[in-house]
Amino acid sequence: MITAPSPASVALLLGLSFFLGLAFEEFFAHTDERRPGGIRTFPLLALTGGALYLFDPVRFIPFTGGLVVLGAWLVVYYSAHAKEHEQQADLQAEPNVGLVVPLLNVLAYLLGAVALALPPWVAVTMTVAAVLLLTGREQLHALARRLEMREIVTAGEFLILTGIVLPLLPNHPVTTLTAITPRQVWLALVVVCTFSYVSYLAQRYWAAAANGLWMAALGGLYSSTATTVVLARQAKADPALKRQAQAGITLATAIMYLRILAVVGIFNLDLARVLAPALGALSLAGFVICLLQYRLNRPAKDAPAQGAMPAATTSNPLELGAAAVFAALFVAVSVVSALAQSKFGISGIYGLAAIVGVTDIDPFVLNLAQGGVSGEPATALAAAILIAASSNNILKALYAASFAGGKATAGSAAALVALAVAGVAAAVAMAMLEL
Repeated sequence: MITAPSPASVALLLGLSFFLGLAFEEFFAHTDERRPGGIRTFPLLALTGGALYLFDPVRFIPFTGGLVVLGAWLVVYYSAHAKEHEQQADLQAEPNVGLVVPLLNVLAYLLGAVALALPPWVAVTMTVAAVLLLTGREQLHALARRLEMREIVTAGEFLILTGIVLPLLPNHPVTTLTAITPRQVWLALVVVCTFSYVSYLAQRYWAAAANGLWMAALGGLYSSTATTVVLARQAKADPALKRQAQAGITLATAIMYLRILAVVGIFNLDLARVLAPALGALSLAGFVICLLQYRLNRPAKDAPAQGAMPAATTSNPLELGAAAVFAALFVAVSVVSALAQSKFGISGIYGLAAIVGVTDIDPFVLNLAQGGVSGEPATALAAAILIAASSNNILKALYAASFAGGKATAGSAAALVALAVAGVAAAVAMAMLEL
């Protein structure tokens, strides 16, 4: 017995197939060459596929038969189409569209069954993705030409590490020295590298990122410490960039607070809620200081034009060497944290937080977020994270002063020290709640 589809499913089928056909005709409107498909054909194909699916929604025999017939006709079309292009004398004529046209016809046919059988988001996603891939041909080809092979290889390695290695790692402790599991270590690596990789790609391939303070903001997602060093050096080498460098250093730290909050929230939502007011206030203060630095230090009208901001990094954060170093640091911090807690209690964690601030604070923050220090309240862990971030700000203030010669970025160094003091004050207030 045929089960009647809902009116909403039929309307979705017609709407999406009409949208697909409209995009198809608009894309090929610049040529007079006839191609199968369009604003009438695709809805008819979707209706046919949906009706044949309803006849046998279990074994799909009618639906499969219709797909075979459509495929056979498309093979005949494609063969004739290819021969026509081979016979064209003018090699600069409309190029062969490849398999795009046959595939879109098959997609329109499959859309009928998908819209009736699966949740609506599947059909919508399938249609929108097809339209974007069709209409974005030039942009996608341009992106493929810009990408270097080493970038593609590195991204492939990252997919292997996340899709193959991560599921195979044990999700139970392998040593009594720490409660962190190998899968937690690798998952932390994946999350941090993803944030950094998005920033890296934007800095490398997004032209607008080189203008204004975009580079500093993206650098805060990658590494606020590295961004501080780069901008301080640039301010010393090019006085015309002093204004942007000062504001950029402060902006990178303001973004760092939001990055910490986002990373913690992925693994420990309760801890993120405790941290949110303090990190949000510190980030807002950083944005305000950045705005004041940028507006109050406007150059004179006859001053030379400011150049582009330098990139915060030129190395790929997904390279295997950097990943191995991060994983080793994460394990080391986890073991040291457990030892410090067992010997000195929460005071040992606070002391360790102040020490790790002069290095990479991500392993320490993620260790706390993933339960590497058990038995301590969320407010105590939040205080430790604030201490680590504040210690890191002191280090960046020293970098800003030393690499820029002291004067070029003195305002930013002072701002970082002020944010560090405020962070320590918030940490002390949280720690006092547990006394």
